[in-house]
Amino acid sequence: MSNVCEDHIFSSLFKAHSKTVFNYIYYKFGNAEKANDAVQEAFVKLWENCAKVSPEKAKSYVYTVANNLYLNVIKAEKVRLKYANAVDDHSSNLSPEFLMEEKQYQEKLESALASLPENQRTTFLLNRIDGKKYAEIAEMEGVSIKAIEKRMHLALKSLREQIDGI
Repeated sequence: MSNVCEDHIFSSLFKAHSKTVFNYIYYKFGNAEKANDAVQEAFVKLWENCAKVSPEKAKSYVYTVANNLYLNVIKAEKVRLKYANAVDDHSSNLSPEFLMEEKQYQEKLESALASLPENQRTTFLLNRIDGKKYAEIAEMEGVSIKAIEKRMHLALKSLREQIDGI
């Protein structure tokens, strides 16, 4: 029977899930360093408990541990989410007016995303940035697919109210 304590199984679990767990926590924290710490600590805990966690349960175990670490940090400090400006400067031939509008739109989007409740923001980013299906997000969050659909609906409604053109 396979066991998480086996190097190759642990390694394949890490390769398969560390990036998604990182994004999941990053979308909640808005801080890459803290998200990285949470992911590393979650996998350390998985390794420490490798005899108790089956390979099938390892994915949800890591999400749960990382999420709990996140919640503990949030209790200690309130972190305001900052989103990296995804606009690269490929645009020397674009008009200053267009660039100004693009920058204003980006700022509006960041502000609108930051104002969403954390669960709606996380759901929206996991779906739209990472391309996660509602069922995957529901599993990560430990809620029903219906709950994810509702979060997404509310997030989109809120973003539409705050931003023209979404």
